[in-house]
Amino acid sequence: MASKLKHEQVQYIEFLSKDISRAKKFYTKSFGWKFTDYGPDYTAFEGDYVDGGFTIGKPVKGTVLVILYSKDIEATQQKVVAAGGTILKDIFSFPGGKRFHFTDPDGYELAVWSL
Repeated sequence: MASKLKHEQVQYIEFLSKDISRAKKFYTKSFGWKFTDYGPDYTAFEGDYVDGGFTIGKPVKGTVLVILYSKDIEATQQKVVAAGGTILKDIFSFPGGKRFHFTDPDGYELAVWSL
């Protein structure tokens, strides 16, 4: 855990979800995230670089854009769609790479980028 803690860098992201079970299924199927439940109203995920969690609440769209990295953006986009995500912006190029935007089942907008 200590190796993840970088001064003044994002270390934890917390989402609100209307349905924690649905959120866990979506992120497990899309990205292979593993979860630890802390009671019926909270679940946490642990990543190599950033940890996070989901708690019960009404999602608020547009507050933060979380961007994930992918080595194979086309395969990742297919996994997101198969898991029930909705593509908002199909894969597009930008200086430094390419990315796409999607919403998860709670309506949060996220993006995935690749070189």
